[in-house]
Amino acid sequence: MSAEAEVQAGVNDSETRRRVVVTGMGCVSPLGNDLDSTWEGIREGRSGIGPVTHFDASRLPTHFAGEVKDFDPTSVIDRKTAKRTDRFQHYALAASIEALRRSGLEITAGNAERVGVVIGSGIGGIESLTEEIDVLRDKGPSRVSPFLITMMVIDLAPGFVSIELGAKGPNFATVSACATGAHAIGEASSIIRRGQADVMIAGGTEAGVVEVGMASFCNMRALSRRNDAPQQASRPFDAERDGFVLAEGAGILVLEELEHARRRSAPILAELVGYGQTADAHHMTEPAPGGEGAARAMAMALANAGLRPDEIQYINAHATSTQVGDSRETEAIKSVFGKHAYKLAVSSTKSMTGHLVGAAGGLESIFCVKSLCEGFLPPTINLEHPDPECDLDYVPNEGRTARLDAVMNNGYGFGGHNVSLVFQFVRQ
Repeated sequence: MSAEAEVQAGVNDSETRRRVVVTGMGCVSPLGNDLDSTWEGIREGRSGIGPVTHFDASRLPTHFAGEVKDFDPTSVIDRKTAKRTDRFQHYALAASIEALRRSGLEITAGNAERVGVVIGSGIGGIESLTEEIDVLRDKGPSRVSPFLITMMVIDLAPGFVSIELGAKGPNFATVSACATGAHAIGEASSIIRRGQADVMIAGGTEAGVVEVGMASFCNMRALSRRNDAPQQASRPFDAERDGFVLAEGAGILVLEELEHARRRSAPILAELVGYGQTADAHHMTEPAPGGEGAARAMAMALANAGLRPDEIQYINAHATSTQVGDSRETEAIKSVFGKHAYKLAVSSTKSMTGHLVGAAGGLESIFCVKSLCEGFLPPTINLEHPDPECDLDYVPNEGRTARLDAVMNNGYGFGGHNVSLVFQFVRQ
């Protein structure tokens, strides 16, 4: 079925399904270690990119990344637990605690079984893994940490969060590279709609700024090499873009069944009305020609939401600052939205945060909700040389105000994974 046909086939079943709203959000990012500081950076159009400090990157072609700065895991867990867990788990927990606090929800013995966690990661505890491989080589197998497995495996992000917060509902991880966080949010919303939980803590987390990972991305020629100007390196849709900027952090949303949220007078920020997911079945790293798979995901999300293309005002694009990816996402948007594509605002906040891989979908969903709440379109910074193939309104360099009712978040991953989410103001 074509993207256009999927939109036409959509039926709004919101009256018969449990409705899902966002009641809390939290994050850790290259722009700040909480929601307020991160969003302030987005509104200011500020870059969070800088020289790598986690390790000596001088041997690599790329010397910069979007690192989390001045983060202290003992602000959320004790020192002993911090040593036995990985940074990707620390970020997930910190963002989840903030999101839960902002939602006003207390997890108790009475509701714990109805509160679940779905948090994904594209890479997991790669830092702990590489460190223990060095221990194995240099000191022998008897010195390898018995905690390596629980520091490394991806499902121990939601597992760790559920243990620390006491959430006993559905619990698992999603893993779909750069689509991971968006998949987690979409699947968590489906759990609520099915009636298997009332509240889900959902999103993505990543701590992949490590030497071996960056080396592989460099050798793939996927990363920007603008070492002389790292803050200008992430430049989605710009004609002179030369690759993405690796970044880290976490973005977590508290999703809740609408009536459950209303009964406890929760802060209702937005409604998650649409979720679409597809596969390219094309190539390990390159998007399908014309952005065909991405287009079907957007069309599916619109159909799921029961919205026409012209009812969307803003898209937070996946656009990572790669030549092929940005142009094919632009093609996909045009194929789904037709003439309305030129009336849409489309921006890539990765121009400021870099690419958080498995955490990108969580963080960028937060930006979508904040955009709705404040009527603000985040900019695409560093857009200085328009690419003729990328000819939409990308909100270049400065954010602006706008009246917003429904927005879309796109997330695409290596392996051909495509996810689109639609958020809207809550209607009666």
